[in-house]
Amino acid sequence: MNSDYNQIYVIFNAAGVVAALFLLSLSLWLAPVDIATKGYWGMGIVLLMASLVNFVKYRMDARIQQDVVRQIEAAKNEKILKEYVGNN
Repeated sequence: MNSDYNQIYVIFNAAGVVAALFLLSLSLWLAPVDIATKGYWGMGIVLLMASLVNFVKYRMDARIQQDVVRQIEAAKNEKILKEYVGNN
């Protein structure tokens, strides 16, 4: 059931990104400026998108790494407690 909710969020976010890119492309196409300026703005949009994807990926990797460290520390503490209780 949780997977279904995650899938709905992924689809909703993907649709939002597609809609935003479409509207941004449309406004760029209809902008009353020369083609060089449109190209410059387009490159900025693409680079901003790439930066945002990388930012989210590295934040997610950092969170996963913190979770793994937390799990290892919890397992280590549990083992120490079991050994202490077993000796008494």
